[in-house]
Amino acid sequence: MKIDYSQFLNMIPEVSLMAILIIVFLADLFTAVKPGEQKKRQWFNPLVIVLFLAHILTNIMPTVETSTFGGMYVTNPSIGVIKTILAFGTLIVIIQAREWLNRPDTHFKEGEFYALVVSTLLGMNMMVSANHFLLFFLGLELASVPMACLVAFDKYRHHSAEAGAKFILTAVFSSGVMLYGISFLYGAAGTLYFDDMVAHLSATPIVIIGMVFFFSGLGFKISLVPFHFWTADSYQGAPTVVTGYLSVVSKGAAAFALCSILMKVFAPMVAYWQYMLMVVVVLSITIANLFAIHQKDLKRFMAFSSISQAGYIMLAVVGNSAMGVTALSYYVLIYVVANLAVFGIISTVEEHNDGVVNMDSYNGFYQTNPRLSFIMTLALFSLGGIPPFAGMFSKFFAFMAAVQGAQLDNTLGATIYVVVFIALINTVISLYYYLLIVKAMYIKHNDNPLPTFRSHVNTRLALAICALGIVAFGVCSYVYNWIYAAAA
Repeated sequence: MKIDYSQFLNMIPEVSLMAILIIVFLADLFTAVKPGEQKKRQWFNPLVIVLFLAHILTNIMPTVETSTFGGMYVTNPSIGVIKTILAFGTLIVIIQAREWLNRPDTHFKEGEFYALVVSTLLGMNMMVSANHFLLFFLGLELASVPMACLVAFDKYRHHSAEAGAKFILTAVFSSGVMLYGISFLYGAAGTLYFDDMVAHLSATPIVIIGMVFFFSGLGFKISLVPFHFWTADSYQGAPTVVTGYLSVVSKGAAAFALCSILMKVFAPMVAYWQYMLMVVVVLSITIANLFAIHQKDLKRFMAFSSISQAGYIMLAVVGNSAMGVTALSYYVLIYVVANLAVFGIISTVEEHNDGVVNMDSYNGFYQTNPRLSFIMTLALFSLGGIPPFAGMFSKFFAFMAAVQGAQLDNTLGATIYVVVFIALINTVISLYYYLLIVKAMYIKHNDNPLPTFRSHVNTRLALAICALGIVAFGVCSYVYNWIYAAAA
């Protein structure tokens, strides 16, 4: 069989990631550091950062709509935008990781960390570009298996090994449920191509069961209620840098893939999945908010926050419109900078203060570390949707996308408005528990606050990028217009 290798020119993001993976692997292979050695490769992290910058700049311009490899792989401007957003989030994570990877028990595993991160991002890219369920599943597993290794990366510290075991068991179970659903869909349609499947699907019992099982499997990946039970334990046990990566980049890729498949494959059953999605969105936002209020561990706190944010992300899809794709992509971008700012501060505090992640330990944090307190406040205000920060605009566009085209004179339209109203009320609840951290930092008295420390230059750079994004992405209309033009 003759292979047309020119097809790879339509897969520039994946090809460039493969090039980064090979370079990282070879660099690690020939400059390996043994456990116990004090030698540190100070050039390694800058090398990976430069490679990722080149990757982003190469792929930031919108691509034309093309398909390759028999139509299994597709790309278009909207997919190109979400890949750029995911790469941008990964770049911030890699910058933040420098301080954590300088520890004596992790510096010799630096190469493995970068290889695993690039592998997961490669899988996510394949997942969002898939036009065939087989390629989609392969991309999903390519993203999930290395992620389990990342969650268990600190296997001798805290509960990282336990978190990795829970993550991989949940991933295996959710993949099995998803495959079971795909088998029903294949039995009903006789094909695994998205474009061909839509013409053969109708609201028969076997198709509805397949859709529910598929949705359930991907719901585990996004941490939607009631598929969220693994989230808090895995987030708490994983290294904080990995937790940040898992909460934004992985979630964003899975949410975009679910949005694409719901709108494309299950277009003949819009009313069915809209009601299903609305129920899940309401449960995710409400239950996660109520549980977050009672958390004292900041990583568990942010885990329930991420479940709630996943609900808001998927709320944009309810309207089943191109604006929903735009709102979802924009929300993911804003969520990347805000959430990674919070996890960046948690990580640097953890590294300088014997693994402190308890919220009460942040009492009086402003007295000793005012700059970190200020950036944490910006990020929390953005996550809560307080104007004029970017999070307010992301929530506004998600609400607008949900109600676009909805009419109050029919049951579906009225239900959508009720769901948006519930989400709006939950925004107030989320603002309350985000302000608990602000209250701890600025108002609560502490006779022994966390000591003053100077974070690593990479951490300061990552936090500066996040803070700039929180402020600028909301008021700079070019960012939203770039995403909107791609989706349109």
